[in-house]
Amino acid sequence: MSKTARSPRSSAAVVPLRRGTTLEMVRLACPDAAQANRISESFGLATLDSDGIRDLHERLIIETAQALKDGLSERAMQIHLQRIVGAYVGSAHGAGQFYSRAVTEARDATAKLANDSRDEDLDGPVGFDSAAQRKREFAADMALQAHALRMAAEGAVTAYEQIVGETWKPFERQIEHAGETVGRKAAKLQMESFG
Repeated sequence: MSKTARSPRSSAAVVPLRRGTTLEMVRLACPDAAQANRISESFGLATLDSDGIRDLHERLIIETAQALKDGLSERAMQIHLQRIVGAYVGSAHGAGQFYSRAVTEARDATAKLANDSRDEDLDGPVGFDSAAQRKREFAADMALQAHALRMAAEGAVTAYEQIVGETWKPFERQIEHAGETVGRKAAKLQMESFG
């Protein structure tokens, strides 16, 4: 009887990683300065100081690092800033996703309003906005919030790069198998031992 040759690669386990949120993902989800200004003008909302928000958050992170530099090692500072910047980026991305859903709902409501045979989507009583108008206004508010948080995240990422000297990348953790109990893991290992 001959034994079949096993490839040496088959014993190496591939560990999947949970992908972190990148600044590029934030930029795709959140309005840029030009779009935020158009939305502000169209809806009569305040115009945001995009550069001011970004610069303030950049200074904030830099000043925080300067205050901590005597108490943290270089590696501890990098880890701390990694987490802080990750929080800014994650918050902006969440706001961008929420904004996208609000725009979708506003578009759907506005499209329904164009259908003349639907009574429930018609304008409200005199002095009240239609449901579609309220959804458009809500989406505009969410656009400005998402843009403001995008600018804060961009400032934080810029500060990280100045302090650490590397481009910020999101932390990627190993995916945990939440459904596996200790018993299941043990059984799996035992069965794998049989070959």
